[in-house]
Amino acid sequence: MLVLVAFLLTSCGSSVNMTSWTNPKEKEKIGNVLVWAMFDKLEYQKPFEQYSTAWLNKRGFKSTESLNFIAPGKKYELKDLEKKMDSLGVDGILVITYKGTDKSQTYIPPTTTVYPDYYYNYYNYYNWGYPVYGYGANVVTSGGYWATSSVVNLHANLYANSNNNLLWTAEIAISDPQYIDEVTDNIISQIYADWQRNGLLKVIAK
Repeated sequence: MLVLVAFLLTSCGSSVNMTSWTNPKEKEKIGNVLVWAMFDKLEYQKPFEQYSTAWLNKRGFKSTESLNFIAPGKKYELKDLEKKMDSLGVDGILVITYKGTDKSQTYIPPTTTVYPDYYYNYYNYYNWGYPVYGYGANVVTSGGYWATSSVVNLHANLYANSNNNLLWTAEIAISDPQYIDEVTDNIISQIYADWQRNGLLKVIAK
């Protein structure tokens, strides 16, 4: 999980890919979802849940952070969880888990570029303009190193609160993720769009 948060907070050039499956045997639709990020550390769970629910609520879809009523590190009986969820009117439970990070390395070969001195200031350009003075050149070399790419893997399950059955599931791969707010918004927007496409959402009253 230390690897997860390091990539979520510091890497760059992120993209999110998701593959999903919807249970054809279930017809339940959701309009109020609990977002439960089952990460090992509270400092990872809290921002993920906050950004996810904020994104959903801005679009008129009701959502609640699990941390609002489920104490981290405490073991609950199913009946106690159901009572809590029923009291909030939750009809869906979205569970997100971390499945590991894959790393790969690519060698960036060195490249060399020659820049004449007149590029750098007007006096050098003046010297270049009068060839009698002559001019030199600067050599700039880039590359010649190994670049590490990382893919953070998450798993998402959506359950119906009415019968605890699985409605939808997805594998999520985040390539070189950047900031946790941007990554979370990207993830939850793809999840929400997929729910829409698969007819899992209740009609939101205008």
